[in-house]
Amino acid sequence: MLKAIADFLFETGMLNLTPRTGFQFLGNGRQSVAAHSFRTTIIGLVLGRLAGEGADVDADKVVRLCLVHDLTEARTGDHNYMNKRYVTVDEDQAAKDMAEGLPMGDELLALDREFREARTIEAKLAHDADQLDLICELKRAQDLKNPYAEAWLHYALQRLSTDVGRQVAEAILAADHTDWWFEKKTDWWVNGGAKPHGRASR
Repeated sequence: MLKAIADFLFETGMLNLTPRTGFQFLGNGRQSVAAHSFRTTIIGLVLGRLAGEGADVDADKVVRLCLVHDLTEARTGDHNYMNKRYVTVDEDQAAKDMAEGLPMGDELLALDREFREARTIEAKLAHDADQLDLICELKRAQDLKNPYAEAWLHYALQRLSTDVGRQVAEAILAADHTDWWFEKKTDWWVNGGAKPHGRASR
């Protein structure tokens, strides 16, 4: 069992080296599957908490679904929408082989299946988290004047299936991707926190 766990940990590490392939069609940007999965999981935490206010939502399951939603891509690679026109991936077999011998193997298989079937509210929120990570990347590309980002955003927004997902998307689109750090109304970018020359200290 411990050998299977060690192998699984090395397998998940492969996601650091597995690129998201859509960016080659977008024309700029890059992202590993691991980086995508990380922010998708953070978004899932946000959506789960927002949707869970006054609703019957298992927010922790949303996080788990996001965490495992692309694990099989260590074996299959990432396939973008163009690839999927021509390539059929055996995700069921990849998931079974990944989970074999693991003490939490049945849980991983159940989560993988629930995400792909997308019937529960938790799975729908996880799918929206998956798209919202893409929407964040596309908004950044749009801010940087990629001429194709707007058209891609049009389709990504249509894939959202929950009200809370659409609300978060609106907030993303209304922001600039630098707003969180580039506080333009301060003099920090001139003085870097130092007192300007000639100003008396207090």
